[in-house]
Amino acid sequence: MPKPLDNDKLTFPILIGDIGGTNARFSILIDAYAEPKQFPSVHTADFSTLDEAIQITVLDKTSVQPRSALLAIAGPIEGDEIPLTNCDWVVRPRAMIADLGFAEVMVVNDFEAQALAVASLSDEDRAPIGNNNHSPVASRVVLGPGTGLGVAGLVHAQHTWFPVPGEGGHVDIGPRSERDFAIFPHLTPIEGRISAEQLLCGRGIVNIYTAVCLADGVEPKFTIPADITATGLSAADAQAAETISLFVTYLGRLAGDLALIFMARGGVFLSGGISQKIIPALQRPEFRQAFEDKAPHTALMKTIPTFVVTHPLAALSGLAAYARTPASFGLATEGRRWRR
Repeated sequence: MPKPLDNDKLTFPILIGDIGGTNARFSILIDAYAEPKQFPSVHTADFSTLDEAIQITVLDKTSVQPRSALLAIAGPIEGDEIPLTNCDWVVRPRAMIADLGFAEVMVVNDFEAQALAVASLSDEDRAPIGNNNHSPVASRVVLGPGTGLGVAGLVHAQHTWFPVPGEGGHVDIGPRSERDFAIFPHLTPIEGRISAEQLLCGRGIVNIYTAVCLADGVEPKFTIPADITATGLSAADAQAAETISLFVTYLGRLAGDLALIFMARGGVFLSGGISQKIIPALQRPEFRQAFEDKAPHTALMKTIPTFVVTHPLAALSGLAAYARTPASFGLATEGRRWRR
């Protein structure tokens, strides 16, 4: 295992990477005062390895040789070989140091990076959902439906933000309303259970839509999440429209549960591309109604704000904030930082 290191600064220039199940995004931070140099996003399926993607899309396109790499990856971090949850890539920090010329590599969970963003983004980079648009300096939750469903907490103590990573997207979720009980038997489970990620991600949209169609005795028309979303938002198809309504309802229920778990008086922040695309649906009553419907704590829930993170590269922004001033964040480095 890597030797534990103090929470000192990474060596500039720093390659910053947000590695998801579908897309990988990169930038280079020259120093603590510069704006990151962005590179085009790439599809993970277009490259056999992460190292190949970094070499071809970044290192071959710039004269700047990064000395460090700070990577956020979609999956738990353990050991010297780190597989992504929804992608065939495996992150091998020691090989990256040997083959790509880095002096050090640090790997964090992708939703730790989202939490770092939530701690550091301005008001202009978030859209309030509901009437409360004030986010006090207090514990927060970030929740992101995308290729999978990411969850992280963010605790504020001793003038420091502490990201709390986890695999909260895999908690159980169950039926509640009469309509839920009609739909849930038609949902596709994983090993006998319905997890939140089975509903609240790209394939979850398809899962809900197909189940709605089966419950209605209608042949499904769509198989692509973007088609269901666009059609549902326009209300051009009844089953697709109900799918989006149910999606935001289930998202509101889970967001409320997580707010209670973390006592997130600072708010719940919805990140990722899906959240940004469905802002009109989130601003309808269903999301906040589901979020607040947590008796006996409904009054408390009404005081907790909810937002959509609208920054297009929030994870990269959060990682850059950490790279500039690591002392502002209680980010664990033991077992997640490697040096030559």
